[in-house]
Amino acid sequence: QAQLVESGGGVVQAGGSLRLSCQASRYIFARHDMSWYRQAPGNQRELVATITRIGRTVYTGSVKGRFTISRDNANGTLFLQMHSLKPEDTAVYYCNTNPAQRVFWGQGTQVTVSS
Repeated sequence: QAQLVESGGGVVQAGGSLRLSCQASRYIFARHDMSWYRQAPGNQRELVATITRIGRTVYTGSVKGRFTISRDNANGTLFLQMHSLKPEDTAVYYCNTNPAQRVFWGQGTQVTVSS
């Protein structure tokens, strides 16, 4: 049974926006910092953004100023608001704890940005 379920991906033109969601149990949320990761074809999975249990956020340089990570602890939901999307943002996006745990990798959600 999947414990983390991502949604919200899609196809968007460059410059567009998408909002990703990740549904998790409140048990997981209460105990972990949470992150979004992504993997583009032919590339290794990379860390995109992290939010700690108390709400401190950290972003990788390529998304800083364009992406916003947030969390709803009461409902066990993680969000990634993405603006000014670029073709190089095309990837499968995953949520996981930070550090990531193998058991929590889900199917991810595909984001495709067309030029």
